[in-house]
Amino acid sequence: MAHIIGRELVYDGWYRFSRVQIRLPDGVVVERHLLDNGQAVAVLPYDPVRRCCLLITQPRAAVLAAGEPPVLEAIAGGLDGAAPAERIVEEAMEEGGLRLGALEPVANIWPIPPVSTERVMLYLAEYGEADRVGEGGGAEGEFEAITVHEIGLDALRDMVLAGALTDAKTLVLAQALLLRRPELWDRQGI
Repeated sequence: MAHIIGRELVYDGWYRFSRVQIRLPDGVVVERHLLDNGQAVAVLPYDPVRRCCLLITQPRAAVLAAGEPPVLEAIAGGLDGAAPAERIVEEAMEEGGLRLGALEPVANIWPIPPVSTERVMLYLAEYGEADRVGEGGGAEGEFEAITVHEIGLDALRDMVLAGALTDAKTLVLAQALLLRRPELWDRQGI
């Protein structure tokens, strides 16, 4: 079994970045890099009555560096010591101006296991028009520059099928919604 035999902290800021030495099962020692960005949570809120969902966009350094437009994302945030269900309710209000009720767990995923310690707990959550109680945009002082988008469920399905939904957590959540709530789509479109 492989195991870490050495770790050197290279950067300690917004995230922690380390250089690690791993002894492989055959005894060979290799260097790898580790991004420690903690645990996170994400939710895809959807309105079954109006047949829409709420996604956000925000400036992301990696996407900007690639020269691509902002990606549509599910609401998400770091746990910062809070319970996942508690934290995602706060994030939904901060980022989307949305009051969430019952959460439906989907999975606890490793988004980029080759380099990151992050696990993301994924949820689906129904909402209604009356639950849009704020503007969203992010927490004051966090400088997130979030834009809130309500998009139709047919458009969401079309993005999934076309490979146009490029944020991994959002793609997993959209696929889960398609599988778990097929009655939300017309039979001809799926």
